[in-house]
Amino acid sequence: MIFLLLSILFSTGLFVIFKYFGIYKIDVLKAIFINYIVAFSMGFLLAERQIPISEIYLEPWFSSALVLGALFIGIFFVMAMTSQQNGVSVASIAGKMSVVIPVLFGIILYNESVTFLKISGIIIALVAVYLASVKEDKSEKKGNLLFPILLFLGSGTIDTLIKYVQVNHVADEDVSIFSGSLFGIAAIFGFIILVMKSIKKRTPFGLKNIIAGIILGVPNYYSIIFIIKALQNNAFESSTLFTINNVAIVIASTLVGLFLFKEKFSIKNKIGVALAILGIVLVTIA
Repeated sequence: MIFLLLSILFSTGLFVIFKYFGIYKIDVLKAIFINYIVAFSMGFLLAERQIPISEIYLEPWFSSALVLGALFIGIFFVMAMTSQQNGVSVASIAGKMSVVIPVLFGIILYNESVTFLKISGIIIALVAVYLASVKEDKSEKKGNLLFPILLFLGSGTIDTLIKYVQVNHVADEDVSIFSGSLFGIAAIFGFIILVMKSIKKRTPFGLKNIIAGIILGVPNYYSIIFIIKALQNNAFESSTLFTINNVAIVIASTLVGLFLFKEKFSIKNKIGVALAILGIVLVTIA
């Protein structure tokens, strides 16, 4: 139970940290780059099986790790933008409701069951993402749904690819080193982007961006580690655990947005939050 609670805490913390990035004018890309260096270092230092970095490319999952690493930094950036422009709870919901994507691919690729509850949950989830993202403020830009939609699609794609790669290429003892490699590859992509940006306009890296990246990197790493440890505990079935984890993060992020950041929620937003919880429950039960 303690690992599940810690996973919820650290996962919610990511959305809160991104919100503060906007408040303190943190350069998101620079902070994310440092974050991945921190998470990569922790992953390799704490890995169960040590593999020389120079031999990582020989692993059967390396090509998939390249794709996932690029997606990691792209979606982390989108998550930050969603938290800042649409709110903490919207970012949480868009990310968590992306569970419908691996469910769909599970039906297609692994011939999983198709039930009324599962289809109903998927439809409700899609409606929930829209309702929770809509802002009543007429001054908002028309494209303000872009980041939540990208976060929804990107997060779902990442979950689907990770499931596929782990099932087909990653041994149980290599999960930690595989995760660390994803963080490292994401850091490399981040470095390339930073170099390209510096060619156009050079700016100091900034101590506050480094500190922000370190602060982000630690919970990013542990949010994954604690959910894995929770799954290793046989006290809960995985379906029950994921339901509690996802719903609790959505609820916790919503409460943070309401009480800590004083975010305004319309009737549509509140209905979206309620439907998000219902959608997750229905898909998981199915």
